[in-house]
Amino acid sequence: VIHSMGDTFALDHDLTARQPQSAIIVGAGYVGLEMAEAFITRDMTVTQLQRGPEVLSTLDPELGTLVHDELTTHGVEVVTGTTVTGIEKTPAGLTVTGTRAGQPFTQTTDLVLVVVGVRPNTELLERAGARLGAGRAVVVDEHMRTGLPHVWAAGDGIITHHRLLGQTYLPLGTTSHKQGRIAGENALGGNRAFQGSVGTQVVKVFDLVAARTGLRDHEAIAAGYTPSTIAAAADDHKRYYPGAHPIHFRITGNTRDGRLLGAQLVGRRGTEVAKRVDTYATALYAGLTIEQITELDLSYTPPLGSPWDAVQVATQAWEAQNRLAATPA
Repeated sequence: VIHSMGDTFALDHDLTARQPQSAIIVGAGYVGLEMAEAFITRDMTVTQLQRGPEVLSTLDPELGTLVHDELTTHGVEVVTGTTVTGIEKTPAGLTVTGTRAGQPFTQTTDLVLVVVGVRPNTELLERAGARLGAGRAVVVDEHMRTGLPHVWAAGDGIITHHRLLGQTYLPLGTTSHKQGRIAGENALGGNRAFQGSVGTQVVKVFDLVAARTGLRDHEAIAAGYTPSTIAAAADDHKRYYPGAHPIHFRITGNTRDGRLLGAQLVGRRGTEVAKRVDTYATALYAGLTIEQITELDLSYTPPLGSPWDAVQVATQAWEAQNRLAATPA
C-alpha cells in the first residue's frame, strides 16, 4: 500500500533490490493509473484490477473507455468488474484471489500494489471531542476551526466545503494546500476563510490526459439539480495547422437556469486539457451559465486554438441540444 512518503521510498527500494518482473495493481484510480505507467516504464508486466465497470471511475464510462484503451495500447492488462478477496504469499510469488463477473479469479505475480482510496485517520481528534461528518472526516468551519479550543485542521482528514455540494469529503492536494494556509494563518490570529472547492482533478496516463471539475450527472441529481449532460468533441487547434488532435468532452449543466455544473475532458498530451479544465473550474467558481462561457473572450492563434475555443465548442453543443430538447414538437 502507499499511504505515505515512507511507503513510496520502501516501494522504490524494493523495486531496485528485488527487480520484480510482474505486478498486479488493485485499483484504477489516479494513483493506480500513474503506477501502471511507472511499472511499464520499468519493463514490468502489469495487470490492473478494477472493481467497477471501467477504469478511472471519477469520469463517466464513455470517457473512462478512452483511458482503458490507452492502458491496453501500452501493454497493461486491464481487468474490470473484479473484486479482490485475498492476497497470499506462495512459493510462486503473491497470489491474488477474488471474483470476476461472479466467477473465481486467481493470478500470481511478483508484486501487488493496493491503491483503493483514502480513509481519513481521525481517531485522535475524535477522542478529543471533534465532530465527524462525511466520510468520517472531521467537521471544520470555513476558517478551519474544529470546534475544539485552539485546534485548527486541514487536509485529507477533514470535510470539504464544496461550492456546489456544501459539506462533503473530497481529499485533493490543491484543496489541502489552500486549507493548510488558511488554518496556519488563522492559528496565528488571522481571519481568512476557505472559499470552497469545485473538485478539479487531472491525471496523465501515458500519452493521454483526463480531467474533470464540478459534478457529473448522477452527482448533480443527488444534489437536487436538474442536469443535462451532453458529449462533444473538438480539435485542440485549427486542423489546417499540423498536429491537431480531438478533445472529448462531457458537459453537465442545470436545465433550470443554464448554469454550468461540471465538465469532463480527455485528450492527447499537448492538447492543454489541464488548462482547459481550469477554464471550466473558473466558470464554476464564478457561477457562470453555459451561455456566458460561450461568450468569454479566449485567446486564439491557429497553432494553439480556434476562434471558438474547444471549451466553447463543447458549451455550444450543450446549448444547441438543450434548446432543441425544449422546442415543442
